[in-house]
Amino acid sequence: MLGRAQTADEQVKQYLAERRIYMTTDNSIELLETGAEKFADLFDYINRARHHIHLEYFNFRHDSIANLLFVKLAEKVREGVQVRILFDGFGNKSNSRPLTRRDLKGIRGMGIEIYEFDPVRFPFINHVFHRDHRKIVVIDGCVGYMGGMNVADYYIEGLPKIGAWHDMHMRIEGSAVYDLQDIFLRTWNRASRQFIGGEAYYPILPLPPGESTVAIVDREPRVNPDEIRDAFIAALDNARETVQIINPYFVPTTSVRRALKRAVDRGVRLEIMVSAKSDISFTPDAVAYITHTLMKRGAQIYINNDGFHHTKIMMVDGTLSFVGSANLNSRSLRYDYETNAFIFDQEITQQLIALFEREKTNSTLMTLEYWKERGLWKNFIGWFANLFIPVL
Repeated sequence: MLGRAQTADEQVKQYLAERRIYMTTDNSIELLETGAEKFADLFDYINRARHHIHLEYFNFRHDSIANLLFVKLAEKVREGVQVRILFDGFGNKSNSRPLTRRDLKGIRGMGIEIYEFDPVRFPFINHVFHRDHRKIVVIDGCVGYMGGMNVADYYIEGLPKIGAWHDMHMRIEGSAVYDLQDIFLRTWNRASRQFIGGEAYYPILPLPPGESTVAIVDREPRVNPDEIRDAFIAALDNARETVQIINPYFVPTTSVRRALKRAVDRGVRLEIMVSAKSDISFTPDAVAYITHTLMKRGAQIYINNDGFHHTKIMMVDGTLSFVGSANLNSRSLRYDYETNAFIFDQEITQQLIALFEREKTNSTLMTLEYWKERGLWKNFIGWFANLFIPVL
């Protein structure tokens, strides 16, 4: 008699174990579905910090929410809490309101340690490739945050030309926070040339905060460059029933596209949600070109019309979900420093599915008629833009 076939989450767990990507089983997760929720929750836990606060972001936009954050962090410094901040050099320069040298001097004057990862310097070629795109916070070694949100007020207020800016972040408590701490300290020590570490940054957890199994899957160029991409593919190849994806710059690498097609071809219901608008003007046309090819294959493509969905989530078979910083494009999967959480928890996955289903009401289903109504010129722009998206 044949044994029971493994479920998708069981097969992905086995895949991760074989790759020595460790899972922890004692985690509590709180999904933060709006900027208002994320920053209110983050500020609350910053107020509770007693030993250290570590922040690693692609960029901090010099606006009201960042200023409030720096004020709160300065208050914690005065209480004796260590505060360390990393930001990406290119991410800062590409920001519409970057931190200036004067800003950095003022922040350091408040007792906050802040370092620029890979500063932008002549001849600038290094910044074409590897950027620190992570969004991580670790507080006292036992509370962590990760997801898709940087520090900017448009996560709460939106932007005039785009409208609402949707994104996903989450708070983790449990042993998975040690993995986030490892990532931060490794990058911090490289950027600052310090040697921060030790037991003080990995406190013993008094009680298991929860029962969620989490694998923190990190991408660091030249160290583990393929881990996030290959883990995505493993999940797609083991899906049996449904895969739902929301991703803002959906121009996947060839290997991911093939995995998506394999899933559809074997009968998996593939639903992908992308945005009608973007902060990069030609992205929606490039995304439309790619998703149209998947639509013809049998995927359900939803064009969200409510502002810009910068959300980066995937749900598989109702039991496995991914939340993190990685876009499904060449930049995230081939070049940047990224961190994703693979969550083996049916309750969390169902919360993310509920979000997907709610957002369908604000979306247009792509059909052959929709594609034709776009017109030949826009469809040509989509094909042309698709050629250049990987280096942006």
